Amino acid sequence: MMKLSLIIPVYNEAACVTDSAARLRSALGYLRKTYNIEVILVDDGSQDGTPRMLTAAFADVPDVKIISHVVNQGVGAALRTGFDHADGDVIITTDFDGTYPFNAIPQLVARMIVDQADIVVASPYHPNGSIHHSTGHHVLLEGGVSLLYRLFVNRHIHTWTSLFCAYRRYVVERVPFNSDSALASTELLVRAMHAGYKVSEIPVNLHERASGRSQMSTLKLTFAHILHLSKLPGFALNKRAYRMKTAANQITSRSKERLVARVTRQRPAINDN
Repeated sequence: MMKLSLIIPVYNEAACVTDSAARLRSALGYLRKTYNIEVILVDDGSQDGTPRMLTAAFADVPDVKIISHVVNQGVGAALRTGFDHADGDVIITTDFDGTYPFNAIPQLVARMIVDQADIVVASPYHPNGSIHHSTGHHVLLEGGVSLLYRLFVNRHIHTWTSLFCAYRRYVVERVPFNSDSALASTELLVRAMHAGYKVSEIPVNLHERASGRSQMSTLKLTFAHILHLSKLPGFALNKRAYRMKTAANQITSRSKERLVARVTRQRPAINDN
């Protein structure tokens, strides 16, 4: 039986622990009918009592590990900690706040098997995906970022900012990432694609948080994505191509001007008489 490792970063989520824990417990009930599964909750230095609440919520649930960072280090650092403690054949990462449905996990795994993919992304920006009750600027910024990645990396993947992904174990073992922030999942995806790993996606519905508020600055993360994009080979090649085309046009324009001037100087004077 395939073993799944479900890694969930958590930071100051006391307001949604009760609701999210109930949904996760329900999902684990039916997932265990098909898979061996472990859950690794990585508390990233919460200061609102989240670790204590998590311990109470999952005290009677087998194979749930709660690992705590002493101080907040970021989503990427929490993922790295989770990967270090996971031993599943397939590793799934997702948010704790209810924005992505836990009941879509079987679809991720099924798509991975059918497509023989190394990574599967849960994609709200897929033509068949949807976004419910998210703020307009959030959709605009994240949708715009994903569009840029489609232009410069791979146009067939519609969502590049999703934390809800499934990875073959060897992918997270072989593909490093540097970011400690929420950029990490995108960095891992881009690096894996550049390394030749196959990526598929499934459409999903992205929902508003069940309760509480996000601890993440969408605008700050958007700037981080733009900086990341600017360093990618594809982006650099496009910038270089643009500069070369501009230079060529300038050279052509100057050549035409010189040619016109030369012809004008050589043209015999016209006698009107």
